[in-house]
Amino acid sequence: MKDFLKMSDLSKNDIIELLDIADKLKYERKHGIEHHILKGQSLGMIFQKSSTRTRVSFETGIYQLGGQPLFLSPRDLQIGRGEPLEDTARVLSRYLDGIMIRTFAQKEVEDLAEYCSCPVINGLTDYCHPCQVMADLMTIREIKGGFDGLKMCYIGDGNNMANSLIVGGLTVGMKVSIACPNAYQPDPQVLEFTKAYGDKYHMTENILEAAADADVLFTDVWASMGQEEEAAERRKVFTGYQINDEVLSVAAKNAMVQHCLPAHRGEEITAKVFEEHADEIFEEAENRLHAQKAIMVKLMAKA
Repeated sequence: MKDFLKMSDLSKNDIIELLDIADKLKYERKHGIEHHILKGQSLGMIFQKSSTRTRVSFETGIYQLGGQPLFLSPRDLQIGRGEPLEDTARVLSRYLDGIMIRTFAQKEVEDLAEYCSCPVINGLTDYCHPCQVMADLMTIREIKGGFDGLKMCYIGDGNNMANSLIVGGLTVGMKVSIACPNAYQPDPQVLEFTKAYGDKYHMTENILEAAADADVLFTDVWASMGQEEEAAERRKVFTGYQINDEVLSVAAKNAMVQHCLPAHRGEEITAKVFEEHADEIFEEAENRLHAQKAIMVKLMAKA
């Protein structure tokens, strides 16, 4: 594994290996064992999109591993003034030991990885959010003990979160259902990916049908970053696509609720359900740190 670009690049064994590393790092950190596995290494962090969790977790993670982060906004790079991406990639990879990029187009991440000689990590694109889904899978395994026999349900926009959750969930062996409006389905590449899994994948506009017997319920905001101008229209379209008491009543007993955050209480999730499942949701948020440390160790640690 040279880079970490999207969930469909990973096999089940790849995911389990990363989760095992993350579990070990989390356990030892909480027991006072420090790791300087990446001592003397630098992670460049390119942010075309702002972030709370991605920036803080990567900065903290590389520091805890003994390395140093470099925050790079478009204002800090010549790429913001028209330098070709391939030139920026070839320069940065001569200075850095790894690059994390959070941007709009998936092609930008793929092109960066093509021209970089150091590992590239996808911190988020409009197409996918693989770092978040690694944290999601880590949290599910912690709380449920594994993936076999579980059903994951996602309710809402067929966005980057939906794309990565579908691929990640199916890859590790879960059943996956999604409830979304027909005009807001997941990416065609993801829908093509699901065909190999037969009836383990189900998509519908009926929220209660999707949530029936689900062990894990996911949702995300109705309007993601960059879609602010569509927010009013999206609120009309997605009204009812909400995790609430009615949805939980048809899910499995002791169903988990997960949210990648930030959450808009009263829209995609009720305040009541959010607070009742806050421990699970914020454990998921914490696990961004541990899952991303595992990714950095896997890609950047010297043999």
